[in-house]
Amino acid sequence: MKPIGCPQGLLAGMIGLAGVMWAAPLSAAPAAPPAIATPPVYVPDLSHQNEPLPNGVLVWDSMQKTVETNDAANEAEFVFNFTNVSGGNVVFLDVHPSCGCTTAHLPPLPWTVAPGAAGQIAATVNIAGKIGTLIKAINITTDKGRTQLTLVIKIVPAPLPTMSEAERQKAVELARIDRQAVFKNNCATCHVQRGQGKYGEALYQADCAICHESERRASFVPDLHDLKVPTNLDFWRTWIAHGKPGTFMPAFAQSDGGPLTDMQIASLAAYLNAAIPSKVPPPQ
Repeated sequence: MKPIGCPQGLLAGMIGLAGVMWAAPLSAAPAAPPAIATPPVYVPDLSHQNEPLPNGVLVWDSMQKTVETNDAANEAEFVFNFTNVSGGNVVFLDVHPSCGCTTAHLPPLPWTVAPGAAGQIAATVNIAGKIGTLIKAINITTDKGRTQLTLVIKIVPAPLPTMSEAERQKAVELARIDRQAVFKNNCATCHVQRGQGKYGEALYQADCAICHESERRASFVPDLHDLKVPTNLDFWRTWIAHGKPGTFMPAFAQSDGGPLTDMQIASLAAYLNAAIPSKVPPPQ
C-alpha cells in the first residue's frame, strides 16, 4: 500500500501561512492617547486666612449699610459691591452671617475673583415681627485674610390709614355698642392685621400704641404711663386678655373673641410690666 500523502499545493500553502503567523507580533502595542492641554489650577495660600484682611486687596462701595423700613415688611435687603484691586486672585473661602435670620447670596464657594474684577454680595434679613434698630454682620474669610460687613436695619411702625372725623365718630359709636368691634370689618386692618405674628414691644407698637400712644388719644383711653392703680404682670395679662366690660377696652384673647394667642398676650404683658413700672405701691 502507498502511504497517504498531502498534495504539494496544500502543503506549500500551510507552510506559507505558518510563516506569516510566526512573523506577525502576537499583539500590537496600544497607541498613546493624544495630549490634552489643561489650564493651570490656582491653589490659594491659606496661611493668611485667619489674619485681618489688609488694605489694598478689596475695595467696597461701603462696608456698613443701613436700610430703613416699617414693621409691615417681612425682609430687609442689602447689596455690597467690591473690586479686587490687588495684583492677584482673591479666593472667598467662607461667608458666614452672624445669625440665622440673615442669608448671604453669592456664587458657590470657593469663589475666585481675578485681579481687577468686580463682585457683589447680597443679603436678606428676616425682620418679621421685629421693631427698633437691628444690627447684623456678615463675616468673610478669604485666602488673603478676614473682614466683616455690617447691616443696620431701622424698623418703625407702619403709617396708619387716615380717618376723617366722621369715620372716627362712627368707629367710636360701634365700639360703644360692641367693644370687640375694633377686630371686625375695616377696623381689623389696624387692630388685627398689624399685630399678626408679633410679640413683645413690636406687638405693643402694632396693637396698643395705636390708641394709647396716639397724639390724638381720646379722653376715654387711659394713659398707661400714668395709671393710678398698682400694676404687675397679672394686672397686664388680665386686662389684655379680657379687657373691661362696659368700657371701650376690648378683650384681646382668642377665647374672648380677640386676635391674640396666649403666647402673644404673655409676651405683651411681660413687655408692659418691664417698660411701664408701677407708680403706685401695692396695698399693704
